[in-house]
Amino acid sequence: MSQADRDKWNARYLAGAYEERTHPSALLEHWAGRLQVTGLVPKAIDLACGSGRNALFLARRGWRVDAVDISPVALARLRAAAEAENLPVNCVERDLEPASSALDGFANRNYDLALSMRYTDVPLVGALPRVITPGGHLIAEMHLITEKTVAGPRNPRFRVTPGELRKAGAALELLYYHEGLVTDPDGRTVALAQLVGRQPRTPTG
Repeated sequence: MSQADRDKWNARYLAGAYEERTHPSALLEHWAGRLQVTGLVPKAIDLACGSGRNALFLARRGWRVDAVDISPVALARLRAAAEAENLPVNCVERDLEPASSALDGFANRNYDLALSMRYTDVPLVGALPRVITPGGHLIAEMHLITEKTVAGPRNPRFRVTPGELRKAGAALELLYYHEGLVTDPDGRTVALAQLVGRQPRTPTG
């Protein structure tokens, strides 16, 4: 992203954007208790985390989370919330474009879960398996192109076409995939592509 993009997001968060959206993604909430992890303290990375509603949700459930975003304003809001509850959230300011370098420094951290929620960067999702431990999971959600009247970005550049997210996660074992209208916990109707995948375990023997 450009400096103009960073400034745009900083301005939005300074103006109070998304302050009322404290609930986690319904997809994450549904799957969080179903994920099998091997370590006593599971590790997650939340990409384009914004002010951290999903990172905080995981941390409250005992996860250690690296939360990554381009906006220092959003991360400051997240950091303050995490510190107020003494939650293990590590905030990382980073531009996630281009996808080829977005994960530099994270590749060997062996995350049990990678999150990419409503951030439209298909190549980034395709690169995420290299940070996920064998048996670990990816949960991704992107706005889907639709002719329906829905919440979310109006510019189709920030939406995916049917099948695009599924193709990006092709390296993973597919546990769940859905495309269509979804009602958010706050009552908004959104059109989403949703994916839950699992990193294949290393063969033994």
